[in-house]
Amino acid sequence: MKQAEDIIVRPIITEKAYANVAQGKYTFEVAINSTKVEIKNAVEELFNVKVKKVNTLRYDGKNKKVGVHQGKTKAWKKAIVMIDTNPADSKYLTKGGKEVKVNKKYKTEIEEINSAYGTN
Repeated sequence: MKQAEDIIVRPIITEKAYANVAQGKYTFEVAINSTKVEIKNAVEELFNVKVKKVNTLRYDGKNKKVGVHQGKTKAWKKAIVMIDTNPADSKYLTKGGKEVKVNKKYKTEIEEINSAYGTN
């Protein structure tokens, strides 16, 4: 099983990514072979937030030329993660039909990334 630190490579800090933070969307560079479920679990584990949705995009490497040398940049994967900005308590029914509430506290934003944007 992969570690959460191996799945999330780094946050992507651009103007467009910063504009999406107000809607609860955070952008990360992730491992190229990671799945949406793995990305969701890694973000929830690392940042203690409730993830609603994960969108992923794959980018192929570009052809680059430096002088007489030619090569290719590496392929990478980007994930746009939408977090729940108003997490509610989750409820479920036990075998006896009794309703049980789980009071897990989730954060409503990722402070580590917001401080990198300079909002805090």
